[in-house]
Amino acid sequence: MKLYIDFQGMTRIFGRAADQGRDQLFEHETYDLLRALGSESVPEHLLFARDLRLTSDLLAPFPGRKVVLKIVSPDVVHKSDMGGVKVVPKLAGKVRSEGRRMVDRVSDRFAAFVETHPDQVPEPFKDLTGKALRTAVNNRIQGVLITEYLPPESDALGNELLVSLRWTREFGMVITAGLGGIDTELFAERLRPGQAVVSASTALVTAQTFFELFQTTIAYGKLSGQTRGGKRLVSDEQILECFGAFIAVGNHFSPLNPGVCHTIEELEVNPFALKDYEMVPLDGLCRFKKPTTPTTPRETDNIDSLLHPESVAILGVSATQMNFGRHILENMVKAGFPEKKITLVSSTAKEIDGIACVKDLTRLPTVDLLVIAVGAKQVPGLVDDIIDNHRAKSVILIPGGLGEKQGTKTMARTMAAKIHQAHCLGKGAPLFLGGNCLGIISRPGGVDTFFTPENCSPKRRHTPPSKTALISQSGAFALVRMTALVSGDPAYTITVGNQTDLTIGDFLTWMADAPEIAIIFVYVEGFNDLDGLHACRGIRRAVKRGKQVIVYKAGRTPEGKQATSGHTASVAGDYMVCTSCLGQAGALVTDSLEEFDGLMNLSTFLHGKKITGNRIAGLSPAGFETVGIADSLQSRDSCLELAQFQPETQKTIAALFDKAGLTEIMDIKNPLDITPGAPDMVHVGAIKAMIQDKNIDAVVLSLGSLAPATGDTPALDDPSGYTTTPGSLATLLPEIAATSPKPVVVFNDAGQAHDPINNRLRRQGFPVFNTCSQTMTLVARYIAYRLGLKSLIENEQNAQ
Repeated sequence: MKLYIDFQGMTRIFGRAADQGRDQLFEHETYDLLRALGSESVPEHLLFARDLRLTSDLLAPFPGRKVVLKIVSPDVVHKSDMGGVKVVPKLAGKVRSEGRRMVDRVSDRFAAFVETHPDQVPEPFKDLTGKALRTAVNNRIQGVLITEYLPPESDALGNELLVSLRWTREFGMVITAGLGGIDTELFAERLRPGQAVVSASTALVTAQTFFELFQTTIAYGKLSGQTRGGKRLVSDEQILECFGAFIAVGNHFSPLNPGVCHTIEELEVNPFALKDYEMVPLDGLCRFKKPTTPTTPRETDNIDSLLHPESVAILGVSATQMNFGRHILENMVKAGFPEKKITLVSSTAKEIDGIACVKDLTRLPTVDLLVIAVGAKQVPGLVDDIIDNHRAKSVILIPGGLGEKQGTKTMARTMAAKIHQAHCLGKGAPLFLGGNCLGIISRPGGVDTFFTPENCSPKRRHTPPSKTALISQSGAFALVRMTALVSGDPAYTITVGNQTDLTIGDFLTWMADAPEIAIIFVYVEGFNDLDGLHACRGIRRAVKRGKQVIVYKAGRTPEGKQATSGHTASVAGDYMVCTSCLGQAGALVTDSLEEFDGLMNLSTFLHGKKITGNRIAGLSPAGFETVGIADSLQSRDSCLELAQFQPETQKTIAALFDKAGLTEIMDIKNPLDITPGAPDMVHVGAIKAMIQDKNIDAVVLSLGSLAPATGDTPALDDPSGYTTTPGSLATLLPEIAATSPKPVVVFNDAGQAHDPINNRLRRQGFPVFNTCSQTMTLVARYIAYRLGLKSLIENEQNAQ
């Protein structure tokens, strides 16, 4: 695909505006910028400056009988709201009078807006009111922009397109595209995510992959003529070229591009009017600034010293009471770390619990890992000493209150700057985890720095860990979720806290290469500067190595609306951009904590299974559950299909029904309702037949412990809470599912009395979900995710 971008011309446009002390282009300058970007349909336009003598000759180049007038001011962005847009006859006298009237009208309305919105006052109008404010607003209006009038193809939804670039703190430059026009925000708010607009990091996406993402939106369905009675408005090649140009410009005028003279903060066209295979930019804005050098990820070689240390020191262990440090020591010993390789730092004790102490850090030999569990006020001084004297290769900062508590932000910033400076000086600086964290549990490294007592959070130390890693910004979240995995504790549980140094992106990148890890679970509240982009690259690295990444992003409140001038932040706020970028990188982003919990267990259980499609078979002894399976085929962004049984499967099930005397009362169809009278052998035989059926990609079934004919029954007077018989469904299911090449997923919506039966399976590493609808949603999302990963990897391989 050939692009027609004049980067030098764009640089000159930014330079002229900067020479006038501006960081925002006027709209006619944005038109010139878009022409340099390669837009071939920039409308005819003329700046009717306040000192210009407008004549009919100047209006002659404009086609048609009408023109559009738009106010030109560095302060008035949403022009329509202030009466700053009007269609008028193309007559010199009418244009002059309406233009002058518009300047007065906007001056009045914008001054009134400023007085009633004190939180949105532009800098030039600070402390101004009344007549002085109105005069100041009027003086900054440059005039009126005259543009050609373009009659809309129709007033129908989808005939206008939004395309924008925006620099984001976490993900760098982001491109957004979707439904345009004055109702853009309404569409984005009312439609489910991904239907109105889509976003992606320009550093991670190509024109083709972003176009494929855009094809899932309502906007593409409309402009490509897919609606009833609709017609195509623009070609795919035009859209591809537009996206390609925006991505190339975003990457060029980015702080990540060294040597560029200016960087784009925001470039938005809303809308591109789509008419007769033309993409005409009707309204545009652009903010820019001088380049700054962003913080980029640094070397993290010492992460291995953190997760697999040969020597550990702990500062803050009390000799007289069970404080946080003492619990950390206790957990380290229980985790199996050799006591002879642990050193305690204590000014009063010679040994604690048989572990030798040194009086202070000056007497400590350099260790792989130093855990600091003292008050927050002591930490900055300790950090200085650790860095200056190379006390440790890695450090865990347990204390909270570093930056969160009022009055500590300056202290936290100074400490972070010291750490950053040490990294800038070259290799060898220690890595810091935290503060305000629980630290880590590394089963391969024999490390457990959590300060919670064993009775509050029992760990399954005597069972092998699962091939998973849990990276969490919240210590409490990690503590609860790691015990919820039925397959066993994660091999690594990492809490990053404030991310003063080590970040979520750092650990995602490290785990991508860890051979003992198959699935990475992430709980994130917020990313450090550009760490979202770093995390996305780590995710992509992981999935290319056959791993899966499940993410829950906390914090859905709309952000960034005050930080940007256009519509983009409203329709593609921080949460939407974050989840979109993470998903495109290869993560499965969950909608709720409950879904995250379910997908943790489902993905761990099904990681090694072949996912060949979305055709499922369902089975239950309860009619409402078979109806529920059929009613729950569609999820938010994925769907399942009911498979057609092969003749051999039907014969097998018919024979089972005949043997059990069920032929006269049951039909053989999918989902299969086998009635409460079906014994275990019918359940087991039908499941095995479904597994063998080539038309079926996955099996979803009810455990059916409510059915009186099965061998697993609740028993309140039994110590185990249930009774069972050899050959029962619950007894045989774990082996059937484990040996099946296909996913076999189970739910049991039978009430609390049946929990002992469910928990018995869970203790064997076999997840049992609570309801049919929950199970179907999890299966639909997981299958769609696995199939999407397969396509993503294939596309990358083809691109290479």
